[in-house]
Amino acid sequence: MTSPDVLIGVDVGGSAMSGGLVTPGGDILSVVQTGTHYEGPGTALDTLLRIVDTLVFRAGERGQSIAGIGIGLPGIVDVDTGMLQKGIERLTELTEVPLAHRLETKTGIPTFVDNDVNALALGEWRFGLGRGASSLVVLALGTGLGGAIVLDGRLHRGRRGFGGEFGHFPVSFDGRLCVCGARGCLGAYAAGYGIAAEWQRRTGQRDSGSAPDAEAVFRAAGNGNATAREVIEDTRRALSAALGGIVNALDPDVIVVTGGIVKGLVPWQDEILCQAGEHTLAALFGSTRIHLVPIDKSQTVRGGAALVLYEQARRAERA
Repeated sequence: MTSPDVLIGVDVGGSAMSGGLVTPGGDILSVVQTGTHYEGPGTALDTLLRIVDTLVFRAGERGQSIAGIGIGLPGIVDVDTGMLQKGIERLTELTEVPLAHRLETKTGIPTFVDNDVNALALGEWRFGLGRGASSLVVLALGTGLGGAIVLDGRLHRGRRGFGGEFGHFPVSFDGRLCVCGARGCLGAYAAGYGIAAEWQRRTGQRDSGSAPDAEAVFRAAGNGNATAREVIEDTRRALSAALGGIVNALDPDVIVVTGGIVKGLVPWQDEILCQAGEHTLAALFGSTRIHLVPIDKSQTVRGGAALVLYEQARRAERA
């Protein structure tokens, strides 16, 4: 007898990729994790196809059929064409590839793609900290800074797919220069690239060509380095201001702050939330649940699974 359907969720990152078999209730049955460019530069697509093949095989071993494949990609995604329109520099080989069509043709399984933080938010909303809420905001603080919004049970992608770009939410008038060319963006203070760049500027160091290392700044702050503590204080204040602005503008039930940077911020969670309250309308702040949660790559596969369920329902409604 064939067991109930499962879903495949894949989370594609610039350095690591994870995929999993997930039940429609959000239980993770099997996970595969590997380097995104396991076989060398430009091989992210090969890695993705291999992960999907592995999970299809594992589902077959378990006697389970697959109801759909959902993939979260870092960048701006055209959900209806199933294509990454603008990705990060390290994943140019995935840009403008008809990924959903290619996987459907290869596997015969319905496939959906979206921005990785959109998928992450759908996972939190359906299975995680936002379960049962009508509105949810997710901030993902990594090397860059992404965001996603669920309002009244609908993922807000925006007119051109840029909905939730909180990395460019202004938190400081005429502040630091952001990689986008604007000044005072949240990402310039709370993303890994912004934290590392400010540390380098204040200490007179220059990037040796390696990726920005915000972890080194957190370590220095933890060891009592005054300059590092000042940089992290700026990060905390910028994040607090952004949280206040989000609460005031959207009045969400839940805000989840996650990503690699959050591990370093958890010790200051009470201070961040206290400062956020100073930027928030008093009537709103106490009714919004705010969580700081370090990211777990083995759990993010639920986002792709939730994307499948969300898109199947949305398209059935639209038909």
